[in-house]
Parts: sequence; C-alpha cells; structure tokens
Amino acid sequence: MNPFLITERDDAVLTVRMNRPETRNALSDPQQMQEFVDLCAQIRRDKSIKVVVLTGVGSAFCAGGNVKDMRDRGGIFGGSPYELRDSYRNGIQTIPLALYELDVPIIAAVNGPAIGAGLDLACMCDIRISADNALFAESFVRLGIVPGDGGAWLLPRIVGLPKASLMAFTGDTIDAKKALEWGLVAEVFTAEKLEDEAKALARRIAGNPSHALRLTKRLLREGQHMRLDSLLELSASFQALAHYTHDHQEAVHAFLDKRTPEYSNK
Repeated sequence: MNPFLITERDDAVLTVRMNRPETRNALSDPQQMQEFVDLCAQIRRDKSIKVVVLTGVGSAFCAGGNVKDMRDRGGIFGGSPYELRDSYRNGIQTIPLALYELDVPIIAAVNGPAIGAGLDLACMCDIRISADNALFAESFVRLGIVPGDGGAWLLPRIVGLPKASLMAFTGDTIDAKKALEWGLVAEVFTAEKLEDEAKALARRIAGNPSHALRLTKRLLREGQHMRLDSLLELSASFQALAHYTHDHQEAVHAFLDKRTPEYSNK
C-alpha cells in the first residue's frame, strides 16, 4: 500500500500531505499512526528542517476515525475493552505525543473538513490556517464516544473552555468564519490560495535561525504547565545557549550592517 504521508521538501520547509482522499484521510490504520511517529523522529534528527506544513490530499483535511470500522468493531476498534484501550494507547495516541512535542513549528493548512480526530490533529499543530470551505467539529459525542486522542486537553487551550465545551458537548460543526472568530484558526484563505499562503508563512518562519525556532517552541510548550519562576529559569538556560550560537552572532552583525543574514544552523 502507498504511504499515508507523502512529503515534499523546499529548502528548510517540509510539506506533509495525508494521502487517502478516497477515505477523506480518515485515521483508520495503525500503519498511519506509525508513519506520523517515524516522520517526527526523522524531523527531529534533521536540523536543516525548520518548519513543517501539514495538509490533506483531496476534499478533506482529515475525517477522523473510520465510522464503518466502529460499526463493525474492526480495525483499530476491534477486540475486548482491554485490547481497545491498548489500541488507543499504542496507536492514535502516539500521534499527539509525537506531533505536539516536535521541536520545529508545524502549520496545519486545513484544506477541508477537520472532523473528530481530524480536528484534534489540527490542534496538535502550532498554527492553523484554513480554506474558506473548511469545516470543524469535535464530534465524538455524536457517535457516543469521547475525544480519545487528546482533544479534551488540546481544544480548550486554543479556544478556551467554554467554546471547547460547546463544541464537545454538542458535536456541532462550525465553518471557517466561526473558527476564525473563535481563534481556532489564525487566517482564512480561498481554497485555491491556501497552500501557497501556508508555504509563504512557512518560509517567513524558516527565515529565522533553526536553534531559536526550536528553543522558542519548547518554551511555549513548557510554559503551558510551568509556573512563571520555573519558566524564567528555563528561559535563562535556553537564552544562554542561544547567545553562544553562530547564527545569533550572524543575526546581530547582519542587523548592525543592515544586510540579510546568512544562517548556517550552527
């Protein structure tokens, strides 16, 4: 079977596409989950990658879990309750741990519906931009289940607990306009322009030193569960590391010389 994730490299920007348009990029196979984990490990090792853009092939970003498999108690939804618990822990729950903890910034270019686990997948990314025809739903309750892949932790941190509760308790779908109003997405573009805009944003981000991007993302992540004094201690340590990088010196000299810096990821 062809890979679920197909990649395209443009200098320091890696574009990743979920490639199951016939299933609206539903997450239904353990191999799909493993591909996310393996790709994140590869990105962590490759210091030349500065930004990742995640999007879907076809009309959807990601339709979440495969409802037919739920009906048939097959695939990742098969087995006893104990086996099903382990299926979640060793399967789809590996994606938020791998993606959310990735050192480089991730932009979700939501090209169509992001439903259930698909919405949660978008929430695992640092920045979300969407097409004007995109739809969003935390729809688990409509199927008599709960967010099993981290949505109950992720969504409230993005839109706030009241709006996250509204989405999770009703399962209602919201459009791109509402998602923008609620801060679920940062910007909305026409479907035709979405990927170009995502890549342009990625290039702006990638124009900064790699170490500064990775350390800044780590501070933002750690700041979500640390006290201020603890975060300040970590910030001081990271800043000391940053000051002794070649790219910091290059950035300072370029600023003073009024020229474009030339970074070497050192």
